[in-house]
Parts: sequence; structure tokens; C-alpha cells
Amino acid sequence: MAAHRKHRKPRKPRQYPFTGQAARTATTIALAGAATATAFNGTGQAEPTLTPAQIKAKVDKLYQEAEATTERYNETKEESAREQESLNRLRDEAARRTDRLNASRNALGSIATAQYRAGTMDPAVRLALTSAPDEYLNRASVAERVGDRQSAAVSGVRRQLVEIAQVRARAEERMADLGDQRAELARHRATISRKLTSAEGLLRRLTAAQRADYRAAGTDRGGSPSAHRVQAPNARAAQAVSYAHGAIGKPYVWGATGPGAYDCSGLTQAAWKAAGVSLPRTSYAQINAGQRVGRSELAPGDLVFFFEGVSHVGLYIGDGRMIHAPRPGAPIRIAPVDQMPFAGATRPA
Repeated sequence: MAAHRKHRKPRKPRQYPFTGQAARTATTIALAGAATATAFNGTGQAEPTLTPAQIKAKVDKLYQEAEATTERYNETKEESAREQESLNRLRDEAARRTDRLNASRNALGSIATAQYRAGTMDPAVRLALTSAPDEYLNRASVAERVGDRQSAAVSGVRRQLVEIAQVRARAEERMADLGDQRAELARHRATISRKLTSAEGLLRRLTAAQRADYRAAGTDRGGSPSAHRVQAPNARAAQAVSYAHGAIGKPYVWGATGPGAYDCSGLTQAAWKAAGVSLPRTSYAQINAGQRVGRSELAPGDLVFFFEGVSHVGLYIGDGRMIHAPRPGAPIRIAPVDQMPFAGATRPA
């Protein structure tokens, strides 16, 4: 401790370079500088004034990020459901094996009880004392078979104990994975809620008319939904398109798969499910579910994908239009395919 103190630098005496009016002037300058620094650091600074176009661009970005997180949430939710099913199967298997183990233990106990009641006299002595050697030899043969059965029963119990331990270990692993996935779901939910709250806060800066224009943006202006019906290439595609038409006007809700509300991939999954085709849950999985088609080859029923991360999907209905679930606050609608960056298309089979 002494050696440590020896190397410590002596404390410098506090200096007071200004007094009187000079001190007051220096203090004023220092406070002004601190206020300026605080403003640049973002604390105490009024939020910048944004134009309606800038607000809409920021809201678009927040909604796109929220939707990308929604698709990750959907994927994690599916994985969590699969892990839960696997865990349930393992628990059922452990219960069945435990029942068989108990039955084996009961049988082993019956064998042990029977041998105890019969005594443990050496077979050679018992043979020498019996007055009916033939009868004894028959009994001895039965006893040997009982011994073999006891040995097999003991081995069976040991094997079942090992197997049950293995099943329970796998179940514990599934429980740990499930816990991780539930934590990930909570993180995704928090991210989505945060981005949606930020978007709503920005939208409140707009006038009511501007908000209405924003929410209506991207809606097809080409007349009634039935005015441009294009013939689907087959019955299944026609059924999927018909289902999507029936969902027009229903709200977007992240994570929803119908029938009252949908997110983007929930809508396309439900539409093709109505046609008898099972699609994956997320947009970036759906793009690989079927035959890839080019932009110029689109036909009604095809899935159309958008953005670099394939975070949005709609159902093509012909004439350069699709039905999709756009974002919170914007109900399911018909919209031009060209309104978002095109990422690809798939034709479910």
C-alpha cells in the first residue's frame, strides 16, 4: 500500500483565475456554451421541422422496418410452435416409457417374490434330498427359465432407465430452445411496437387531410375491384384470387393470419390455403415455395415480393395490380405492383 501511495501524483491546488465581474462574465460564457452543447447533443433541443414529404418518407421507412421485423417475428413464432410440438411429443414418449418401466419393475418384483418364497436352496442339495428326481428336474428347468427371465427383466429395466434419461435430456434441450425463442419473440414485439409508435407520432404532425392522403396512398384508382378482373390460369389460382378479393377492406394487423385481419404474408398464405395449397408463413420463405416467374410473366394468383430483404408480399391479380395488406392503418386493398421496389415473383403449385 505504501508503494502504491508513493507513486500517486500530488493533488493540484484549486485555482480561481477570475473574481468579481470577470468571474460573472466567465460564468455567463460557460453557461451559454453548455446550453449550445446541450442543444447539439439533442437534449433540450426542439424537434426539427419536417416537411410533410419528409414525414411521410420517415413513416414509410419505419413501417417497412416494422414489417421486416414482423416477418422475423412470424418465423420465430413458427419455430417456437414446432419446438413446443416436439417438446410435447418427447414428454408423451417419456410418459409411455415410464409406464412400460413401471410394468417391467412390477414383473421383476413378482419374480423376486416368487423366488423368495421358494427359498434359495442349492439345486444339487435339493436334488439329492428329493424322493422324485424326475419331478425335481422338471422344476429345476422351470427355475432356470425363471432365472433367465429375471436376468432379461433386469437388463430391460436398465435399458429403459437409460432411454428415459435420454428422452428427458432431449426434452430439456427443447425447453431451453423454447425459452430462447420466446425471448426472441419478446424482442421482436418490442421492436415492432417501438417503430409503430414512432410512426404514429410522426403522422400526428400532419394535418388530418394529409394523414388521410397518406393512408390512401398506393390505392389503385382504376375503378371498382371487379372492373379489371383477369382470368386466372387455373382453378386454384382463381380460388386464391377470389379469397384475396373477399379480404379487401379488412385491417392489417402484424402477426395476423385471418379471418378478421392479416399481415402481408398472412393474407397470401390464407388465400392459397383456401385453394388447397400450403405456403410457408413468411414472405422470405414464400418466395421459394413454387416456380419463380419473371416480372413480364406474371399471372393472377402469383405471389409478388418487394424490397431487398423480401419483407413484403402481395397476390397478383392482373393488369399490373395486386391485392395486399399494406401496413397498420391501411386496410387490405388493390394496389399497383410498381409502387414498391420489385424483388421477384413465385407461382405456387
